[in-house]
Amino acid sequence: MGNRTVDSWRPRYTLTLAMARSLMEIEAARAVVEQIPLPPAVQSELRRQARVRSTHYSTRIEGNRLTLAEAERVVEGKSVRLHGRERDAGEVRSYWKALLRVEEWAARGDDLTEETIRRLHALVEGRTRPSPYRDGQNVIRDSETGSLVYLPPEAKDIPDLMAGLVDWVRHAREEGLPLPLLAGLAHYQFVTIHPYYDGNGRTARLLATFLLHRDGYGLDGLYSLEERHARDLGAYYGSLAVHPHHNYYEGRDTADLTPWVEYFLVTLAEVFTEAKENALAHAREGHSFTDPEALRRLDARARTVLGLFTRTEEITSADVARTLGLSDRTARELLQVWVKDGWLEVTDPSRRGRAYRLSAVYRQVIGGLSAET
Repeated sequence: MGNRTVDSWRPRYTLTLAMARSLMEIEAARAVVEQIPLPPAVQSELRRQARVRSTHYSTRIEGNRLTLAEAERVVEGKSVRLHGRERDAGEVRSYWKALLRVEEWAARGDDLTEETIRRLHALVEGRTRPSPYRDGQNVIRDSETGSLVYLPPEAKDIPDLMAGLVDWVRHAREEGLPLPLLAGLAHYQFVTIHPYYDGNGRTARLLATFLLHRDGYGLDGLYSLEERHARDLGAYYGSLAVHPHHNYYEGRDTADLTPWVEYFLVTLAEVFTEAKENALAHAREGHSFTDPEALRRLDARARTVLGLFTRTEEITSADVARTLGLSDRTARELLQVWVKDGWLEVTDPSRRGRAYRLSAVYRQVIGGLSAET
């Protein structure tokens, strides 16, 4: 960016009673969930289920034809009869890996930069190198009628607009703007800029996820905002269309964003409340207890893998690689570390079929948990 002066984006919106109420509901649900001591294995399984739903519904919004059950089998590496839907399966795998990376970046507290966005889009598209912004015009048309729906900004303006968005996020965070509000506005502006030819919607939803998770609104990954968007696409797209003119330069750039912000916050409050009730239900079923010190020492990756044992007694390096979105080599290295740490043990030492299970101490802690939880 050199010495170029960056003008932050300046969103226009009015804080309504519904928004204020939703922000309070979000905070209330967040406070409750933070105090519910779910067992790590139960929490990991609930988180896995939410990830699967997020992956399925976010790709489905963009026309992916896999069912929820098929998407789950794809991310688990199980066989699925695709019948010409190989690209759909690839989109699901890519989104799953991107979601896992987003959670890792958020857990580290990474800053949002343009490079972060380029890397995120590359993951969504199944590529390894950061994605450059589009170099030409993009047109969004109605899939059925072919009529023009939206004409985003010209390619020459994208670098300044994206720099302005990133700068606004940084300043808004420093000034204490409520994070749910910040995430919703960032989501809107990203899809409005439409910096890529494809994958903008998926990337925008992951961008919102990153911002929410990074600053304490991840609820341990127990919710899927994408599912709620997908179940009422009319409300989702209708709220994004904040101005009647299809041209970015004819009103979209200065539109009043109140309708979108209200939709986003009300929806997020509903999703948070549902996640709270789900967590409370598991606690009432007798799954609430204080984590043993050994479990508290497990990092995010280990806790995610721990959740696999609610559905199976043994795992392989391939299972870990798929679950964490890692290479087979990295998965094997992690498993070696975990065996040394004492929470996993080798059950099949053969080089081709090596399998792992929980050590005796951890099996005792997990106890009666099963896939039904």
